Amino acid sequence: MNTESLFIGYKEPSLFGRYITLETIAPLLLNYSKLILIQDEGHSEENRNIHSITLGTGKFNILMWSQMHGNESTTTKSIFDLLNFLSSEGKLQEQILKYCTIKILPILNPDGAVRYTRENANRIDLNRDAQDKSQKEIQVLMKVFTDFKPDLCLNMHDQRSIFSAGDTDNSAVVSFLAPAADESKSISETRAYAMRLISYLTNKLQTLIPNHIGRYDDSFNLNCVGDTFQSMGVSTILFEAGHYINDYQRENTREYIFSSLIYLLEAVSNPKILLPEIKYYFSIPENKKLFFDIIIRNAKLSNSSTTVDIAIQFEENLNNKKVHFIPKVRQMGDLSMFFAHKNLEANGKLVLINGSNSIQNHHIVNDLSIENEKISIF
Repeated sequence: MNTESLFIGYKEPSLFGRYITLETIAPLLLNYSKLILIQDEGHSEENRNIHSITLGTGKFNILMWSQMHGNESTTTKSIFDLLNFLSSEGKLQEQILKYCTIKILPILNPDGAVRYTRENANRIDLNRDAQDKSQKEIQVLMKVFTDFKPDLCLNMHDQRSIFSAGDTDNSAVVSFLAPAADESKSISETRAYAMRLISYLTNKLQTLIPNHIGRYDDSFNLNCVGDTFQSMGVSTILFEAGHYINDYQRENTREYIFSSLIYLLEAVSNPKILLPEIKYYFSIPENKKLFFDIIIRNAKLSNSSTTVDIAIQFEENLNNKKVHFIPKVRQMGDLSMFFAHKNLEANGKLVLINGSNSIQNHHIVNDLSIENEKISIF
């Protein structure tokens, strides 16, 4: 199966970039309502609708949700690419919809989506509210979970550009996790199933983005939704959409999440597909925080012969419904143990930021020059 050609054929053209809100997807929901069951499951803290999309008639129930964190929108784009695929005719689509019933909450945190924040309107991280259930959005998710009785949950997220796949200079483009169900991280039957599915997805993705797949940290926290659902005996997989080179709009990563979803649905709906043993799950390199967006290597800051490395990280800022990437100095010193999505070699030459060699952490980088030569950051 060529998921690259599928993605080209079914990519939803109206969705692009990082800022995805209810307003953005409203026309799509209206169009799909003629073909697929669209329901209002409840409301956010600011009374915005939380929609669900249900399709398929099978006995195997899959529940997935995206934008639990409002500024994590890549998987939302992939979900609508997937809906375009599942709404078309084909043997695989027929197989999936006959075996599975799929319920999707495309934007669980619509208030955070509008603000482009991780938290909801009350500044609560919904993925730490699984036990308190203090927020309306989590109450909606829990009710859907209870009523729908899923056999598999897909918890869809974005992760920052800081993550590497293990101790390598390969960015973690896609990462997975089979959340722990208890402090001892025991491997129950349902967690083992999630691990085997992840191993299968990783093997498939290796042909598309070799060595760019990571395994997210499985520290147990019952306040997290995935850990809670796993502890309740429901197989749960965390998806993390990460950074592909020069892809700050996450359009490349979007394709690999789409591919992952296609491969997963094919695997769960086809009993002839044999899943790998769980030992392969533990061979997936664990995510490490080893990347900066830019590192200026061997920079001289004064008349001294001593050089330092300067790390710059982009900070995402919403302005006029557009996400801007603001470069800020994040760290200085010997950064030889870190990697960068873009390396700039100063070779001991004088580096000026905003016309000055008095550089401090958290400075916004409006202007960069090396030995009086202006350097473009973007």
